[in-house]
Amino acid sequence: MKSYKNKEFTKIITYVLITIAIIIIATVIGWIIRYFGFPETNIVIVYLLSILIITRFTLGYAYGIVASVVATCAFNYFFTKPYYTLSVNDPTYLITFGIMTLTAIITSTLTSKVKQNALEAQEKEAETSALFQLTNRLTDACDIADIASITTDTISGIMNCHAACLCFDESGQPEHSFIQQQSANKQVRREVEDASALKYSIESLRSGYVKSDEFYDWPIYGRDTILGTLRIPKENAASMSEPQKRLLRSMIESTALAMDRFLSAQQQQKSREETIQERYRSNILRAISHDLRTPLSGIMGTSEMLMDMTDKDDMRYALAQGIHKDADWLHSLVENILSLTRLHDGRLTITKQLEAAEEVVGGAVNHIMKRYPEFEITVHIPDDVLMIPMDAKLIEQVLINLLENAIKHSSPDYEICISVSQKDTNAVFSVADLGCGIAASDLPNIFQMFYTTSSGAADGQRSVGLGLPICEAIVKAHGGTIEGHNRSSGRGSEFIFTLPKEEPNDAEQK
Repeated sequence: MKSYKNKEFTKIITYVLITIAIIIIATVIGWIIRYFGFPETNIVIVYLLSILIITRFTLGYAYGIVASVVATCAFNYFFTKPYYTLSVNDPTYLITFGIMTLTAIITSTLTSKVKQNALEAQEKEAETSALFQLTNRLTDACDIADIASITTDTISGIMNCHAACLCFDESGQPEHSFIQQQSANKQVRREVEDASALKYSIESLRSGYVKSDEFYDWPIYGRDTILGTLRIPKENAASMSEPQKRLLRSMIESTALAMDRFLSAQQQQKSREETIQERYRSNILRAISHDLRTPLSGIMGTSEMLMDMTDKDDMRYALAQGIHKDADWLHSLVENILSLTRLHDGRLTITKQLEAAEEVVGGAVNHIMKRYPEFEITVHIPDDVLMIPMDAKLIEQVLINLLENAIKHSSPDYEICISVSQKDTNAVFSVADLGCGIAASDLPNIFQMFYTTSSGAADGQRSVGLGLPICEAIVKAHGGTIEGHNRSSGRGSEFIFTLPKEEPNDAEQK
């Protein structure tokens, strides 16, 4: 900052000396004109010319205006009678002095204005050229590091300094090193001394810069987060003029746009890859599921025949029964996988009709009791018939999945309760058990695909984490909500889902 003030003081002294020198030269020329007997009007013209010259070689209006007054006084002092005084014998000279001063001031002002406009045009041209140079080079950048390198090199050349650039990662944390221009064709990597302190100092900034012992740091902001900082050496930054700062901010904005554009393209590519992977996974699951359905149906049918042909006391009956249960579990798993792929592909059609809640609940309970006759299921339904618009087959599948989930985490000694009630304009279904409950760490993840509370793995023997995600997808497709929690009255867990009793009419939809 001290160096900048010294430069400004030197500039003022230079302009003052130029003004004095030109006025002296004009006065000398005036003496020559008077010596040869030319009219005084020529001397006035010389002084007006000197004002134009002073305006040309100085900046601002002040020098021209002061020079106009000094020139008038010099003309009065040296070239009007009585000489070498500021008094005049002829009062008409006062009019001459006034017109001369006014003419000189107007001429000086107009010249300064034209010069100022020319300087602004040059600055804008230089700014446009610099931005074009930077933008043109940024189009060839391959990644964020390349963008930082190009920006550092370009700004160093334009600002005549050894600029640097520190990038931030995707989580908004500064990297451990930054790139700096060391010479015209060489860049180096330097370690960041205190990244956390730097991040803290710029978090509250949206404009301006942060001062440090070595650099002035200008933050590079993207649309959502900070992308990096541009570092200008302290000596160069302190002496930057306002046009240079304006140009620097424009170049930082161009850099931020380039970084944002690269990150957006990277995110789009990642999304496309994830979509392709999801499509491949759905196709594989669908193909495997279709291939498994036929042999599983055969295994179940054969095991049932063996059970019918074998006495229950026979050891072979228990073997056939175990085969049937395992095959039935696999068949249920296959159906869940197929339902899941249909939901993801948007091919699961929901056909809503008014259905009696007790019939849907009865169908689900009968299905479960055939598979798990050793369990006791208690049903609570309203006395009045509760009609709900739903796809009965899909809601029955939701209830079956919730009942199976309760059975997996309970024992035959504990009762499982399913109830239906009405609350406002919604029908509320509840499936509760007295089992082991849900661990607090599992509660936020129970509706995630392939998440199991037993081990958190996707290959558990009796659960692969598909039942609850399918329930959630079906209920939401009906316009309802679903949640699961531990029972407040004691041990066990409870799953509750709601279905709207009425379809929204056209007016409500609009």
